[in-house]
Amino acid sequence: MKNVYQFTAASLLAISMLSGCSTNGNDKQVTDKAGAAAKGNVELQFLQYKPEARNTFDQLIAKFEQKNPNIKIIQDNPPDASTALKTKVAAGEVPDIIANGGDNVYAVLVQSGVLMDLTNAPQLANIPPAYIKTLQDIAETDKTYAIPYGVNANGVIYNKTLFKELNLTVPATWDEFIALNKKIQDAGKLPFYFTFKDAWTTLPAYNALAASTQGDDFYKKHRDGQVTYSSNYKEASEKLLQLISFGQKDLFEKGYNDGNVAFAKGESVMYAQGVWAIAEIKKANPNIELGVFPYPATNDPGKNMLVSGVDQLLSISAKTKYPEEAKKFIDFLLEPEQAKEYAKGVNTFSAIKGVTQDDPSVADLAPYFEKGQVADFIDHYIPSNLKLDQLLQELVAKKDIPSVLKSMDNDWDKAQSRK
Repeated sequence: MKNVYQFTAASLLAISMLSGCSTNGNDKQVTDKAGAAAKGNVELQFLQYKPEARNTFDQLIAKFEQKNPNIKIIQDNPPDASTALKTKVAAGEVPDIIANGGDNVYAVLVQSGVLMDLTNAPQLANIPPAYIKTLQDIAETDKTYAIPYGVNANGVIYNKTLFKELNLTVPATWDEFIALNKKIQDAGKLPFYFTFKDAWTTLPAYNALAASTQGDDFYKKHRDGQVTYSSNYKEASEKLLQLISFGQKDLFEKGYNDGNVAFAKGESVMYAQGVWAIAEIKKANPNIELGVFPYPATNDPGKNMLVSGVDQLLSISAKTKYPEEAKKFIDFLLEPEQAKEYAKGVNTFSAIKGVTQDDPSVADLAPYFEKGQVADFIDHYIPSNLKLDQLLQELVAKKDIPSVLKSMDNDWDKAQSRK
């Protein structure tokens, strides 16, 4: 899903300065909350960043409130979640519960002391250690401040009906992938529908291409000054430009919602998006038969990683007035029944052990999870001042790889100098 939160160094400074402060209005709010708690009624603010999860969370909240009539959950899912969260945090009005992605935003919240330390939470025993380690790596800490809930996957979505009609098979290597695209073109069909009017939609394909070609431990080596974007991202950039040649003529004319509908109507055979788009595609065409395969970014199938990250976290404000009630809601969401409902509703995978995703459209991804042939999203490690989506728009438009990679290196260095 789109990384809707963008934090800057100035935002971090504002959070650090203001998150512990209170105004007369805030003092009154605290007093009002204390009174409500004394009466046995508690209201929890729950901010989550995924628009496609809103209806599912509404249903889960209704079930929770039925079992816990003294606790009311107010879901906040604003269109501009970035601005909303920054405003609330800077004003000292941190939501009681925050559900965002395992990315740079999570790192900033951890570093600013906004989130409760959940390192010793017993619920983590039901989470695969790899997901917990991913969060620790992103935030550069050995502690855990959120519980992984949803896990997504970023691959090539394809129309199974059109694959059958054109006698196509899922490619295992980059050369097979390119040959597949050419075969689709020769049949008079459009291989890919791109939606670069929305800058963030440049990221899914690039995340996958870079994750499999950047080299092992790239970000650790990058922090140590051993590698750069210019040295390790040329191959991914070249392959992105090769891939977009199989799209429609004007790549910047349509946005994400347009692409979901167009692909659902069969205007392209494949779609460069993650599994989060499947639910939206099926809204436009409930009868479409879909499949998903990882990007075969190299000619070695063993090196082609499925890009998968912690898509939804559950965290608690370090200053919530109702820590027990907040934990109770999170405990409820983590129950297998609720976790299963969430995974089905949002068409994602669950981070909870034993909770499966049964949608046949993503069945081909299961072996990659089982083998551990999985890599995190590269943009989860990129500082927010490095506007990767905008730089990729520039790359697509101007096709000047050295210039874009140099900009990435320069923006990274600026971010590091501010630490």
